[in-house]
Amino acid sequence: MRRIVHEVGPRVPVADVTTQSRQIDETIVQERTFADLCTCFGVLALVMACVGLYATMAYAVTRRTNEIGIRMALGAAQRRIVWMVLREVLLLGGVGLVVGLTATWETTAFLKSFLFGLKPDDPLTLGAAAAILIAAAMLAGFVPAWRAARIDPMAALRHE
Repeated sequence: MRRIVHEVGPRVPVADVTTQSRQIDETIVQERTFADLCTCFGVLALVMACVGLYATMAYAVTRRTNEIGIRMALGAAQRRIVWMVLREVLLLGGVGLVVGLTATWETTAFLKSFLFGLKPDDPLTLGAAAAILIAAAMLAGFVPAWRAARIDPMAALRHE
């Protein structure tokens, strides 16, 4: 670039030559940092929600050990016990999803200023977010459900 400019006009000074994409990157560095922070906080919130839901379901399974033992002693299949616990997880996740989507819908005017090239009420984005949340809830609830299905009925009936 410097050589071409020097051939056209040898007295024209050439300094601080950068590409347009680099100039754009330097201009929006603050916005990208904010977007990266929002992504990190979103992932952190998802992890915290998973840990909280896991703890809640593990506690619920522990509290219901006698009930689960009776169900298994009466012939309940392990898959039915797993489904019983996962239904609760889905119920909790569904309630959280309804509350979150309602809050999102009510704050769309505020959210528009933070989104570039995306509408706050975009059905594909909201559907993807809902699918991620339900998948995270199922993942968080699967371990307590699996443990509940492995309870020994005799040990559970002796448990207080």
